[in-house]
Amino acid sequence: MPLLLIACTGNIKDTESVKTFIEQMASKHQFDKSELDDWFETVEIKQDILKRISSPSEGMPWYKYRKIFLTEARIDAGVKFWRDNAPALVAAEQQYGVPAEIITAIIGVETLFGKNTGNHRVIDALSTLAFAYPARSKFFTSELEHFLLLCRDERINPTAPLGSYAGAMGLPQFMPSSFRAYAVDFDNDNRRDIWHNNNDVIGSVGNYFAKHHWQVGKAIAVPVIAKDKTYRSALNKNLKPNLSLTELESLNLIVSRQLPLDSKVKLLNFELEQGEELWAALNNFYVITRYNHSPLYAMAVYQLSQSILNKKGSYP
Repeated sequence: MPLLLIACTGNIKDTESVKTFIEQMASKHQFDKSELDDWFETVEIKQDILKRISSPSEGMPWYKYRKIFLTEARIDAGVKFWRDNAPALVAAEQQYGVPAEIITAIIGVETLFGKNTGNHRVIDALSTLAFAYPARSKFFTSELEHFLLLCRDERINPTAPLGSYAGAMGLPQFMPSSFRAYAVDFDNDNRRDIWHNNNDVIGSVGNYFAKHHWQVGKAIAVPVIAKDKTYRSALNKNLKPNLSLTELESLNLIVSRQLPLDSKVKLLNFELEQGEELWAALNNFYVITRYNHSPLYAMAVYQLSQSILNKKGSYP
């Protein structure tokens, strides 16, 4: 059935791509085929998901993107979340080496501490993007496979969980493959619950960063000042730190604070209403971009973390 027709009818169970997927899940992972048929009987292609995936907020300039996340309400909610979950945050920082303010800021940027976890059924979101969005079909088909496997592992009905339009789940908005790889049962209750259990949420985010090589106690990003436009030759879309401090200075840039001499940095520019600001991003900034591959996202997390830390410190 052509994709256009799927999109019009909404139902996908009888399409060749879904039949093939069901056959593979039954043969590769020993799922019950009749059970898979029942689940996919309920699945619908969602037009609003196809619309949303085509215009992510990471396409905004920094000065607009920043205003979404750096709000007093989100900072205050972050301070409250930290205070309410202090024991788990302390334990996660000790176990994984990731600062409490970074874990807190991730949850704040992702879902405003659980207020915006998404209202799409995960199975609908992933199926829509797997079977009606050719540009990312391979990725989302794989995520749908992971989703059904995690539901079996965790004894969850696959038609029940809700998430984002892209199938991200729970307070930390893990994709299913990330859940299977990085979610932890942080309070030892024999469940990995990132929807309702803040202990598991906090431990899972900490574990995610540790597994992506967070460097304990190291800087994340520092502002730099340009003497002229020489630096522009070093700007590109690659996010991995690739410049030594000597190379940074050769671009006529002044780093705002002292860094270890062996540091590698990535030069990033962020669009302001007037001009731009420049940052030297280090390995830990790169690690944040492993959560979401956008420098805007990582900078929002970093700046929110610092704002929450500062405000929490100033509270009585």
